Amino acid sequence: MKPIRTRFEPDPSLDTIEVVVRAPALDPEVQALLDGLGAGRSSSLIVWDTDGAMLAVPVSRIISVSVVGRQVIVVTTDGRFLSRQSLSSIESTLDPNRFLRISRFEIVNLEKVRRYDFTLSGTLRLELVGGMETWAARRCIPVIRRRLQGKE
Repeated sequence: MKPIRTRFEPDPSLDTIEVVVRAPALDPEVQALLDGLGAGRSSSLIVWDTDGAMLAVPVSRIISVSVVGRQVIVVTTDGRFLSRQSLSSIESTLDPNRFLRISRFEIVNLEKVRRYDFTLSGTLRLELVGGMETWAARRCIPVIRRRLQGKE
């Protein structure tokens, strides 16, 4: 394990705690540290497959979480699964720096978005890994724009 130096810098202008991790590269050790710092954030999500078997899916594999009818569908790099939690409940356990609600019915993993297409009519199409695509709700577009510009 690499040595870790820590220091505290008071900043009265902040209303939250800000932690910056600086390292030569984002390797598994650094990722584990980042995951640990996300206290209260889950590293996995409990889901059910089509046979009714319960699984723990690593959050890093989640592409999107959406409500379809009365079901919450979790799409991962390994397939589609069902969740018994509400979308809001799942959202509260996910890292807000990594996941973004794009409509009342869908959350996407920003690390799994391959392309953003803003249309002339003001809509936003998101192309996700694996050739998936989805559309953002118009009311969410200002928040998405700010996130893409690093202002939120």
